[in-house]
Amino acid sequence: MADKLKQVPQGRVVSIDALRGFDMFWIIGGAGVFRAIIEFANIPWLSPLATQLEHTHWNGFTFYDLIFPLFLFIAGASMPFAISRRLQRGDDRGQLYVHIFKRFLTLLFLGFIYNNLLDFNFEHFRYTGVLHRIAFCYLLAALIVMNSGPRAQAVWTGAILLAYWAVMALVPVPGFGAGVLTPEGNLAGYLDRLLLPGSFCCYKFGDNEGILTTIPAVATTLMGVLSGHWLRTERGGKAKAFGLMAAGVTSLVLSLVWNLAFPINKLLWTSSYVLCTGGWSLLLLAAFYWIIDVRGYSRWALFFVVIGLNPITIYVLQSQFDFGIISDIFTRGFIGHLGSFGPVVNSIGYLGFSWLLLYFLFRKKIFLKV
Repeated sequence: MADKLKQVPQGRVVSIDALRGFDMFWIIGGAGVFRAIIEFANIPWLSPLATQLEHTHWNGFTFYDLIFPLFLFIAGASMPFAISRRLQRGDDRGQLYVHIFKRFLTLLFLGFIYNNLLDFNFEHFRYTGVLHRIAFCYLLAALIVMNSGPRAQAVWTGAILLAYWAVMALVPVPGFGAGVLTPEGNLAGYLDRLLLPGSFCCYKFGDNEGILTTIPAVATTLMGVLSGHWLRTERGGKAKAFGLMAAGVTSLVLSLVWNLAFPINKLLWTSSYVLCTGGWSLLLLAAFYWIIDVRGYSRWALFFVVIGLNPITIYVLQSQFDFGIISDIFTRGFIGHLGSFGPVVNSIGYLGFSWLLLYFLFRKKIFLKV
């Protein structure tokens, strides 16, 4: 198994790819597997865990609220290896800008495909989404990385979080006033209703990946960028891991303090939410880096690395094709006899065939670079 990790493209940090795969695991079927197991087990003390696999309705935080910002964080962590390193070795800046904008446009296009652009139902079409936010966060963070160093990037991160707080607190919304953070009265939702055509997700007063809330998401990406710079320093592996851990704890403490004035809220992507999810992302990166890159325990990571090297591929494919159809071909003859365990097998089959496709691409060294 360890030998198969040699197929990972050179120049990549295995722990970052593994963490990206761990993150995507929950999106492509892992959460469904765990929900099915919890429901089948019917053990009272396990039931609260199921709520951790759902998003909060408004203020608050669950494990599933970490999934999207963790992906943006990891995208940022890769930038010092993909962009800063190329700048340091003297690569043509013009070609780098072309690469950045091509990646941005590709992600944006895939986002429209994910939202069923080819249905041509523009009245109910959703013009924003997960891939759209990834695209804009990648573009803006990459431009900052191209034109500033780590210290300036840290200043950008703090300035974005403070500016977003000030705007949300001070700019009045017609009919509600300033600083109202309810679903109906917040500024971000008002701007979405005012400026965004089509349909919204995932609350009726605005979009989950709306216009204004994309700005603090850039800070999430920049927190990843700063962690990537830290990993590229000449410090020892132990020092790097503990530095990430210390930064994660600090970020979590700051998020709890800020939560008192600007509540942790995924739908609004509040500044306290950025620090909360950034803190957990730093702790997870510290753990993966320590175990895989410092201690050298990497065999277990292959399962996640396979996912982490083609995350956009499987995300888009699952929106266009039901992998449950393939699973059903192999299980329909006996699954009806499994009773309440049937949904567990169904969910494992869906995840399993998704992973097998990614493993095939991994063995053939086919990676969608977007």
